[in-house]
Amino acid sequence: MLKKFIYGFITLLSALIGFLIIFNLAKPILTEKWPDFYLPALILLPVIFAVIGLLIAPRLTRTVEKITESFLSYLFKTPSADIISGVIGLIAGLIIASLLGTALGRIDVIGPYLSIIVIVFLGYAGLMVGLKRREELTNYIISFFRREKPDKDKHEKKEAAAKASPKILDTSVIIDGRIADIYKTGFVEGELVIPGFVLEELRHIADSSDQLKRNRGRRGLDILNKLRNDFGQNVKIEEKNYPEIADVDSKLLRLALDLHGAVLTNDFNLNKVARLQGVVVLNINELSNAVKPVLLPGEELVIQVVKEGKEAGQGVGYLDDGTMVVVENSRRHMNRSICVVVTSVLQTLAGRMIFARPKLGKNGEVEEMPEECENGSDAP
Repeated sequence: MLKKFIYGFITLLSALIGFLIIFNLAKPILTEKWPDFYLPALILLPVIFAVIGLLIAPRLTRTVEKITESFLSYLFKTPSADIISGVIGLIAGLIIASLLGTALGRIDVIGPYLSIIVIVFLGYAGLMVGLKRREELTNYIISFFRREKPDKDKHEKKEAAAKASPKILDTSVIIDGRIADIYKTGFVEGELVIPGFVLEELRHIADSSDQLKRNRGRRGLDILNKLRNDFGQNVKIEEKNYPEIADVDSKLLRLALDLHGAVLTNDFNLNKVARLQGVVVLNINELSNAVKPVLLPGEELVIQVVKEGKEAGQGVGYLDDGTMVVVENSRRHMNRSICVVVTSVLQTLAGRMIFARPKLGKNGEVEEMPEECENGSDAP
């Protein structure tokens, strides 16, 4: 029924076009030179155009349907932010074109054609500028609506500001596992967001043929199950994907910008890129380094020497938090606990390293009994 209506509309439109051609364009010629042919042409040409319209209506309808479907398919795949920014840019371009077109239209002969060219050019230019400046335009709109409102809205604004931003987890921080214990303590607030593409990456790692990767992937899935069981209401799986972006890290940053959230990660490179793009990053390793006890040169520790160091005579031990302690002249005390004195502390991006020397007793020998170490009982 709908197609018949469309066919009829195209037929009537074609007949109207034929009538307008005779009535507006051919009338002066026919009435002056061949007045007897005017009335038959006025009837015959609309009929011919109507027949042509009826014949081309099916093909024209199918062509329009294909173009419409392709346009809608592209529109559905395009992010909402791109559509809004593009429409805003197009409207701005058309407004400017309308102002210029009014002035250009007054030019004789070429004025109307210049107006059309200006409208098409500025409309397209506005659309492209809107798409290219999407991030700036989105931030401007958000900042505009977040400006100070009347007193009656102040309370609502304070409540909105008090809400913590969502925390988006990447693959490295999920596999690491410490996020579950950190979130349990309450030091990290807000909703935990697990992107669907990160979950898919974990599944691929868990199905890897490499045993180490497979174990890491399964550990990550176990951590996610623990988070869902312990904090179900605050853990969300975000299915939003960005097919036009291939890299998982780039998708993660794009999602963080769209959700106005922070990225939780252990990836040093992702940390740097995110800060360049203005995305808030919470690095678990930086948090771990920040909460480690501060040790100063001269303090005493009890260390069990567990392996040899790189240099001659060196021994290596570890604190309870995993910090490496390099002890001079301690290789002969392998697998024994000795008192050491801190000589220096080296802070690196990967963590902290402590250098120490054995503490000598009154007899000049290394003190091997922990209870004889001055600060042994308080050592971390």
